[in-house]
Amino acid sequence: MSNNESSKPNKPGKPEGKPVSKYPVNMTETAFPMRGDLAKREPQWVKEWQSKKLYQRIRKASADRPKFILHDGPPYANGEIHLGHAVNKILKDMIVKARNMAGFDAQYVPGWDCHGMPIEIQIEKKYGKNLPVAEVQAKARAYANEQIELQKKDFIRLGVLGEWDNPYKTMNFSNEADELRALGTILEKGYVYRGLKPVNWCFDCGSALAEAEVEYQDKRDPAIDVGFPFAEHDKIAKAFGLSKLPTDKGYIVIWTTTPWTIPSNQALNVHPEFDYALVQTERNGEPTLLILANDLVEASLQRYGLEGKVIATTKGEALSLIAFHHPLAKADPGYDRLSPIYLGDYVTADSGTGIVHSAPAYGIEDFVSCKAHGMKDDDIISPVMGDGRYASSLPLFAGLTIWEASKPICAKLEEVGSLFKLVMFDHSYMHCWRHKTPIIYRATSQWFASMDNTPKDGGKSLRETALQGIEDTAFFPAWGKARLHGMIANRPDWTLSRQRQWGVPMAFFVHKETGLLHPRTPELLEQIAQRIEQGGIEAWQALDPKELLGDEADQYLKNKDTLDVWFDSGSTHQTVLRGSHKQELQFPADLYLEGSDQHRGWFHSSLLTSSMLNGRAPYKALLTHGFVVDGEGRKMSKSLKNGVEPQKVADSLGAEILRLWVASSDYSGEISISDEILKRVTEAYRRIRNTLRFLLANTADFDMAKNAVPVAEMLEIDRYAIANMANLQKEILAHYETYEFHPVVSKLQMYCSEDLGGFYLDILKDRLYTSGVDSHARRSAQTAIWHITQALLRLMAPTLSFTAEEAWSFFASKEAFADSSETIFTQTYYTLPEVAQADALVAKFNVLHEVRAAVTKQLEEVRIAGNIGSSLQAEVELKVSGDKVALLQSLGDDLKFVLITSAAKVTAVAAEADEAIVVTPSANQKCERCWHYRADVGSHPEHEGLCGRCVANLFGRGEDRHFA
Repeated sequence: MSNNESSKPNKPGKPEGKPVSKYPVNMTETAFPMRGDLAKREPQWVKEWQSKKLYQRIRKASADRPKFILHDGPPYANGEIHLGHAVNKILKDMIVKARNMAGFDAQYVPGWDCHGMPIEIQIEKKYGKNLPVAEVQAKARAYANEQIELQKKDFIRLGVLGEWDNPYKTMNFSNEADELRALGTILEKGYVYRGLKPVNWCFDCGSALAEAEVEYQDKRDPAIDVGFPFAEHDKIAKAFGLSKLPTDKGYIVIWTTTPWTIPSNQALNVHPEFDYALVQTERNGEPTLLILANDLVEASLQRYGLEGKVIATTKGEALSLIAFHHPLAKADPGYDRLSPIYLGDYVTADSGTGIVHSAPAYGIEDFVSCKAHGMKDDDIISPVMGDGRYASSLPLFAGLTIWEASKPICAKLEEVGSLFKLVMFDHSYMHCWRHKTPIIYRATSQWFASMDNTPKDGGKSLRETALQGIEDTAFFPAWGKARLHGMIANRPDWTLSRQRQWGVPMAFFVHKETGLLHPRTPELLEQIAQRIEQGGIEAWQALDPKELLGDEADQYLKNKDTLDVWFDSGSTHQTVLRGSHKQELQFPADLYLEGSDQHRGWFHSSLLTSSMLNGRAPYKALLTHGFVVDGEGRKMSKSLKNGVEPQKVADSLGAEILRLWVASSDYSGEISISDEILKRVTEAYRRIRNTLRFLLANTADFDMAKNAVPVAEMLEIDRYAIANMANLQKEILAHYETYEFHPVVSKLQMYCSEDLGGFYLDILKDRLYTSGVDSHARRSAQTAIWHITQALLRLMAPTLSFTAEEAWSFFASKEAFADSSETIFTQTYYTLPEVAQADALVAKFNVLHEVRAAVTKQLEEVRIAGNIGSSLQAEVELKVSGDKVALLQSLGDDLKFVLITSAAKVTAVAAEADEAIVVTPSANQKCERCWHYRADVGSHPEHEGLCGRCVANLFGRGEDRHFA
């Protein structure tokens, strides 16, 4: 349909049923629909993208460009995706697309974390405990694959483009094998050792936990003051400068919130520089001496309901190595042992008694202190078993769980006179993040990566290398740096081993008697890795040691530990970037992007593994996003029933609305979502879509090859529009460069509603609709719109991927569409034509923007008063001073088009105070075609309803326009 056959102008006031005007305006149409119908139509796009192999087309177009690699932090292969997953994947997708359009080969290989406890727990729930290991592994592998397929479908539905047909999985045989090789490398380099040490232990997991698997919750425990009876009276007297103690009965008193550790007590700790007091008191009618920190005497006596006086003081240093009886010594011969005092700088005097009891099996400082004082591993008393019960050999409390034992322990202490006080105490305590149950420190024999040992090459320690890695990394937002630095600077050695079945084995052969690794361990690990490459971790399970060790097999045990699952995901820079996907990816990655909890998770473990393997961080930059909260700032939780499912939003509003919500949120803090917020996002989307529709409709009959107007010959406002878009593009690309999306969205929205809808396109309508179809004036406008649309669609594409792709299919010419491989995502950002004196032009039209806003306000007041109908019924006189006079006069007669009035004149006044806008209703007739009020309406008898302008545009050489 040609423009002149078009049936309806895009303007109000045409009564229903009235015949079509014989003087139509140039109303071109577009098949790009006004309604997005996103929820219905997006799945078709997704299907088309997959059948067209869109991702492969993008790869082909980007093949010779420099690479940009965002390495995917793998979600865990368990359960449906939630809103946090959606935020994460959409952010990654926007960055990858934005980098690709910036001229990089930005590949995206999604991945999954597949081993570990949660899947093992699911298998136990489904099939029961105590299955053979091989069966657990087979069922876990099948389960993980099912979960990956479920999650993958939902990620693809969000418009995320990537290597979905060939993702990485930590359980792929090659990755499992390479992970074992990585373990072998760090073992050879001298980072790995085995030792007895207290580690975080969960009774429900039956395993050691990583730092990242510990969370803190409130817990109620008995807080007890316990007396350790005097044993070495003369030494105590001497320490306090006395010749003899006034009475034999006495106690050094400790305060603890873990009564269950008392049976394992082996020492006491005091601070060398604190003052300690010898207090004389009477207890149960007997004279009794107490040792307490001097500053805590008063508070302690008050707590015990005793009165007493300090008879001597001494520094903690003087008490070193004096021994005291175990508080349960009288209750059972099994506790008849002495606890010596060891000096410790970590002792505090802000609460309790200033004396700490030390159970080296159940506290890190206790363990370090006792080892430093010569205690051997074999001498450490550790009666708590992996399930949380005391061993059958423990006197009085055998078979009880440690939490059940608190009461009987306190009762025994009371019975023998060692309990001074018991109160219930609420405090923040360590819990397992999976089971939400309390955990403990428990000394067990584990494999560790040392943070501070010097590796075999004599280079820097792991801690030093990792801290240097942080210095060399860019952080978005910047506060992530201090957070990660603090965690690395203070962390203990990394417990690498886990007591599980579904995980990469620490495939060592350990000598039955000496506990040493087989001397050929590096060679054996490679042989085992080759078997795992063929048959997965199951190959280690099935391996008979004789196959590799021959006659030596009887002297060795197969190590049953598996690697911490954080080692799995934390070594993907090795197993994936340099392993399974080395063709697509590269080391180091340009960016890792995850939620802020990953400073203690994936960012952390990746940094440690790469520091050991490569002596550097595996990433050049780290980006952190916050968590999703509801409209009131509350975390999403099942109990609050405030969760929002991404699948439901995609099915009702469309994934595009989710994408726009993510892009318009400041992800550096908490990200809020609610029905109200989504409603606002949907509104914003509609405005952007309407703008696109206008641009597409008004370039529908424009052929760049035939109709383009050279920039130098364009009307001034069209040149301004291109220059203005160039400025916007520059700002937006700078935001993309630093991964900031919310300013991109707000600038695009503002641009569509203010710069385009509220100014340029509004002014343009008259020229587009009423100029001659092929006139210079109309083609100049269309040329500008064409360039703007080229830039705008590409700027939108990373965020509004479905919409930009749909618009591209309507906007691109047949040839351009074919050249782009039928997708906007093969394109790079548009190079807009150069505009001469662009800055001056933009500055001029910024002033016009302000003047127009003031005129529009004045017109609205006159309209409300009933003196005019539309703005075109008005004639305006602008009384202005200074530079504005020449600026406004420079537009000549075109000023009225900028103001959308039928006439406009400029009058110079002396000062700003005299400036005014005078609105006069026009006395002229209204042209039935362009709706301007003009003196020459009807001046051509054969076209009596038209003004001279419309007659010239329709039947003559057309009007002359230079500026607007």
